[in-house]
Amino acid sequence: MKRITTLALLLTIVSMTALAGGLLHNTNQHIAFMRMMARGASHEIDAVYTNPAGLAFMDHDGWTLSLNIQSASQRRDVLTTFALFPEADHTRLYKGKAEAPVLPSLYGAYKKNRWTFSGFFGITGGGGKCDFDSGLPMFDAAVMAGVAAQTKPLIAKFPQAAPLFPQGYVDPSFYDIESAMKGRQYIFGLQLGGTYKILDWMSAYAGFRMNYFNGNYSGHITASANDKLKSAVGQIMPLVQQYAPEYVPVLSSMSGEGGLAKVALDCSQTGWGVTPIIGVDLVWKGFTLAAKYEFKTNLNIENDNKTFETDVPDAFKEKMADYKHGVNTPSDLPAVFYAALGYEFIPNKLRATVEYHYYDDKHAEMAHDKQKHLRHGTHEVLAGVEWDINKTFTVSAGAQNTDYGLSDAYQTHTSFSCDSYSIGLGGAVNLSEKVKLNVGYFWTTYKDYDRSETDYFGTTLPGKDTYSRTNKVFGAGIDFKF
Repeated sequence: MKRITTLALLLTIVSMTALAGGLLHNTNQHIAFMRMMARGASHEIDAVYTNPAGLAFMDHDGWTLSLNIQSASQRRDVLTTFALFPEADHTRLYKGKAEAPVLPSLYGAYKKNRWTFSGFFGITGGGGKCDFDSGLPMFDAAVMAGVAAQTKPLIAKFPQAAPLFPQGYVDPSFYDIESAMKGRQYIFGLQLGGTYKILDWMSAYAGFRMNYFNGNYSGHITASANDKLKSAVGQIMPLVQQYAPEYVPVLSSMSGEGGLAKVALDCSQTGWGVTPIIGVDLVWKGFTLAAKYEFKTNLNIENDNKTFETDVPDAFKEKMADYKHGVNTPSDLPAVFYAALGYEFIPNKLRATVEYHYYDDKHAEMAHDKQKHLRHGTHEVLAGVEWDINKTFTVSAGAQNTDYGLSDAYQTHTSFSCDSYSIGLGGAVNLSEKVKLNVGYFWTTYKDYDRSETDYFGTTLPGKDTYSRTNKVFGAGIDFKF
């Protein structure tokens, strides 16, 4: 009865707390982004990440440092309808909680005449953990379908068993499934580079980011016979022993503790890759036109299994082979193009920016070429406005819309995304000429994604999912000049 055909997918859990950005990026690294969203034309310290070429136009020679702390929470729910679910409408809600209580980022820049050297450290991908305390529907469905498929022939062989099993198979009322899945995933990024002011109105940047992936995924599934099944097995066992002894091991397994299914997993993954980065910034009569390009990052993650306990039928060993100890799985970071146009309506008072991001996801290699199922790469459009009320207080707001190019073949319970839009707002306080405090808050509204298939995750039965998400992030940071 140990037909857990989709356990391997657990290793691809994406536990990120859906921060702003593409499928694999977190772009909200500075609180200024949270409160304005469109920061691609920035000439302040947050430009180290959003517009590094723009550092040439900072208003301060010498050192500028910035420390930012964010706290994010998200829900990742799956509403599933599957014929074998015992609920009246065969529909069940699985709730996932993703938390990242502390997401730090650190910026530094040193500007001298036409040169600026800068660095950044933060969690550029992943960014938290996700817990499904009641498991995931595809695992429950696999157990239920496996039990039904293997018990139908037995019950059909013995008409005397029909009154005990009115559905014609061992249905979920005869056993209890207990499962839980959790994962955490971080991509730590360390960026270094240099900016040079080529002309009074033009600057350029070149640098790189070192990315280190660290994740852990664990879970368990047990399906145990209840008293109802044990009683039924006891009643038909004498007949089976006499007329079909080949089914005795099946019945014995069914009535034993954990005999229907028992799986345990504890897998860590690590990997690293380097991202080359270039950028340019043009300033003219209140306008700023900026662009940045991050090259594709080849990133492979390697399995380190501490626990991997499961009995898988021979037919499914090929699926499991990718996730054995020591196996490498491709998880490239896509090339990204950023372009922004900013305009200062009132000098040193009122400014606004519009921005576009393109993530070339379809050319970033994923496990089993999953990227080919995307309809297109990720498109993001952002806009933001910032107003200096006076020399002390600044307020800002912005919005972002994200289109991932999703498809049914790309989505799974362990790794699903939803198109969305985000709203951010907040402000800054100049505590002195050299110290600024930033605070921001943004939330994301997701469009539910409906997915259905006639062969639900290999169960041979139809099923339907609705994926939904919520996301809220709050943060504060402080900038220093000296």
